[in-house]
Amino acid sequence: MVETSNYQMAIDLLCCHLGLSEEEAMKQLGISCDESVQKHIVETQQAFVGLVSEM
Repeated sequence: MVETSNYQMAIDLLCCHLGLSEEEAMKQLGISCDESVQKHIVETQQAFVGLVSEM
């Protein structure tokens, strides 16, 4: 994960001026939070398990 403190001003501006949530602002900047990355990892692992069990 990228240090969000480096982008906090940009995040705040997007939230203030565009009315985005902090998560939406981070997504617009291409910054992912740990929860989002972890969710993607779990989904990928589940997909692989599904492929193996089908064989």
